[in-house]
Amino acid sequence: MVTDSDIGKLTKRNMKRVSLIKIIPGLLIIVLINIIGTYLYFRLDLTAEKRYTLSPATKKLLGNVDDLVFFRIFLYGDYPAGFKRLERETRDMLNEFRAYNKNIEFKFVNPSESQDGQEREKIFRQLMEKGLEPTDLQVRTKEGTSQKIIFPGALVSFQGREVPLSLLTSRRGTPPDEILNNSIENLEFVLADAIRRLVSKNRPRIAFIEGHGELNNHETADARVALNEYYVAERVILDGKLNALTDRVSSDSASTIVRNKYEAIIIAKPDSAFSEKDKFIIDQYIMRGGKVFWLIDPVQASMDSLQLSNQTMGLSRELNLTDMFFKYGFRINNELVMDLSALSIPVKTGQIGNEPKFDFFPWHFFPIITPQINDPIVRNLNAIKTEFVSTIDFVQSEKLLKKDVLLHSSKYSRTVRTPLVITLDILGQKVDERLYNKEYLPIAVKIEGEFESLYKNRIPAEISEDKDIDFRETSKSTKMVIVADGDVIRNQLQFSQGNYIPLPLGYDRYTGQQFGNKDFVLNVMNYLTEDSSLISIRSRELKLRLLDKTRAEAHRIFWQLFNIGVPIILVLIFGIIQVTIRKNIYAK
Repeated sequence: MVTDSDIGKLTKRNMKRVSLIKIIPGLLIIVLINIIGTYLYFRLDLTAEKRYTLSPATKKLLGNVDDLVFFRIFLYGDYPAGFKRLERETRDMLNEFRAYNKNIEFKFVNPSESQDGQEREKIFRQLMEKGLEPTDLQVRTKEGTSQKIIFPGALVSFQGREVPLSLLTSRRGTPPDEILNNSIENLEFVLADAIRRLVSKNRPRIAFIEGHGELNNHETADARVALNEYYVAERVILDGKLNALTDRVSSDSASTIVRNKYEAIIIAKPDSAFSEKDKFIIDQYIMRGGKVFWLIDPVQASMDSLQLSNQTMGLSRELNLTDMFFKYGFRINNELVMDLSALSIPVKTGQIGNEPKFDFFPWHFFPIITPQINDPIVRNLNAIKTEFVSTIDFVQSEKLLKKDVLLHSSKYSRTVRTPLVITLDILGQKVDERLYNKEYLPIAVKIEGEFESLYKNRIPAEISEDKDIDFRETSKSTKMVIVADGDVIRNQLQFSQGNYIPLPLGYDRYTGQQFGNKDFVLNVMNYLTEDSSLISIRSRELKLRLLDKTRAEAHRIFWQLFNIGVPIILVLIFGIIQVTIRKNIYAK
C-alpha cells in the first residue's frame, strides 16, 4: 500500500531528478564555451563609439611585437574625477592591447607616494630628465584647495630602449574637460605610436633638400631629432645631379632601373631660385611616386631687420617654382596674412634704471593657427605658431586630384599685398576690426593623386628617350603637403656660452608657450610616408558625457537619496515577488 509519505518521497526524488536534468546541460554548455574560448578569441564592445575596438593598424602593430614592451604609467594617485577617468581609460586600453598580445605589460606608479619631500623632488627630477612634463593641479580639500604636481605620462621600454609619452593632449584655449576628452580620444594613437617607435626595425629614408638657402641644421635641429625616431633623416644637395634623389641599377636585360632613394623629401624655406635642372630632378622624383613636404615663404620678410630698424620691406621672393606649383594644382600668393589671433612679441617701451622695460603686444603678422579641420593630420593638435604666413589657392589641373585644406586663418583676418612696408608702429595702436573682414584663409593644404610632369612636351627627344634618364610624363599615385610658411618647421635658437642651442620646435622663448608645430610636422610625414593607417586612429571621436555640475549640486540630496533608495526598493519588490511565486507553486 502506497502511503502519502511514499508519494512525498517520490515527488521529492522526481524534483531532484528534474533539477539535475536542468543543471547538467547548463554546466555542459559552460564547459563547452570555455573549451571553445581557449581556441577561439573574441571580445564584445558594447559601447556606442566602439571605444574598446582597436583599429586594424593597431592590431597589425601588436601582432609584430615579439618581445616584452613595458609601460610605467605615472598617472596614479588621489586625483580629481577627470584625471581618474583618464587613468581608468588608460588602464582599459592597455588591457585591450594585452588581450591581443601578452608581451604588453604595464604598471601604474604614484610618483608622489613617498612622504619624504626630498625623495619626491628627486623622483620628479628624474622623470623630467627622461622627458616627462609635470602638470600643476589644484585639488579641492576640506580646508580649501591645495597645489599638486602630477605627471600625466608614461615611460615605455623595449629591449633596453626607453621613450617617454604624454597622456595629456593639451590645446591652447581649450577647457579642461575637453582637454581630458581629447586625451582619451588620442589614447590608442599615443600608446600605439610609442610601441611603433620602439619596435620598428626598418625606418624609411627621408631627406631635407639643400642648395637654395633652405633652413640649416641648427634651425631644423629639433625637427630632425623628432623625425629620426621614425625615419632616417638625411640632408641632400641637388646641384643638378640626376642621382641626387634616385638610384640607377642595371637589370638583367641590360637596361637601367631608376628608383627613388627616399620615401619623402622636405623643402624648408628656400630663399633663392631653383635651377631648371633641380626642378627637373624634383619633378621626376614626384613622377616616380615620391612625396614632398613644401614649406615655402613667397614673401621676404624678417624680424631680424626690425631689430635694427623700426620698419622693413616685405618683397616677393623669386624661387622659380610658380610654374611647377601651377602644374601640380596650387598657387602660393605673394601676400601676407594679418590675423587678430596672433602671437605677442616683446617690445621695448622704456627704461627702469639700467634695465630696458619690455611689454608684449599682439603682432598680427604672426598668426596663431588653431586647427579646426576634421582631418587626422591636424585633429586634436595644439595651436600652431607661424611667422609671416601667406595664402594658398587651388588651381585647375589637367589631372583629377584630391585637394583638401589642412590649416586656415581665424575668422578675423586680412591680407596685404607685396611690396609693403612692415613697421612696428602698428603695435599698441587701436585695431580697426573692420579691416579684418576675411575669414578662414587657407595656409596649408594637401593634394593626392596622379600628377602630370612640368616637362611633358617640353624637353628634346634625346632626353625624353634616354634610357638612363627614364623620363616619365605622369606620376604614380602620390601626395604632397604645402604650407605657405617655412618657419613652421624652424626652431628658435638660444645663445649660451658661445654656442647657439636649438630650442624645442614650437616653443616660443619670449612668451614661454609651447605650440603644436612638432606634432604637425610628424603627422605630415607619417601621412606622406604611408603611415596614415596609424595616424587615422586620430579620427575616432568619443562623445563627451559630462554632468551638469550646477544642476547636480542643486539637486544633490535628491540624487543621493535616489541612488541609495531605489536599489533597496527594487530588491524588496523582487523579494516579495519571489516569495509569492514560491508560495503559489508549493500550495498546489
